Amino acid sequence: MSFGIETILRLREACRIRSLRCRAEASVRFMSDATVLNHHGDPGRIRIASGCVLRGELLIFPQGGFISIGKDSFVGASTHIWSAINITIGSRVLISHQVNIFDSDTHPIDDPEARHSQFISIRGGIHPIEIDLKARPVIIGDDALICCGAIILKGVSIGSAAVVGAGAVVVSDVPARTVVVGNPARVVREIA
Repeated sequence: MSFGIETILRLREACRIRSLRCRAEASVRFMSDATVLNHHGDPGRIRIASGCVLRGELLIFPQGGFISIGKDSFVGASTHIWSAINITIGSRVLISHQVNIFDSDTHPIDDPEARHSQFISIRGGIHPIEIDLKARPVIIGDDALICCGAIILKGVSIGSAAVVGAGAVVVSDVPARTVVVGNPARVVREIA
């Protein structure tokens, strides 16, 4: 496939702008569908190690989360990784398409008035920072595989070389070298 000079220049500029919003090693590839939204503003809050390929969305809330992605990892298309506190992804992790990873509730759960007030603020272009999103860190170990459509919720640790099956909803820790499936996700077998 051949690209015209204008297309190449446009893609280079898009990658340059994305890289200003995070700290990415020079070998990181931001594909055309990758998005980096750093509402806190400090590029050090999103760190991407060498050899990574990104197609999804990385988002830091204004409260100031952190996202760290280890070497040679992949984030698939239409995947959303949203942080209000801390999401750590190890090395050689493969995250398929349409995965959602959250380290917070993203909206007030128990107070509909606070939820509506948050919506009004966001609609007006201001993301409120005083809201308690009940954030808890997420950790994904080295060599994990997160299959398409999986959802990983706050406070979860996924062990090294674990596999999260397609469409699984992870609400509790996943031991290393296991396969989990379902809603809520449960261990179905160990990996030798």
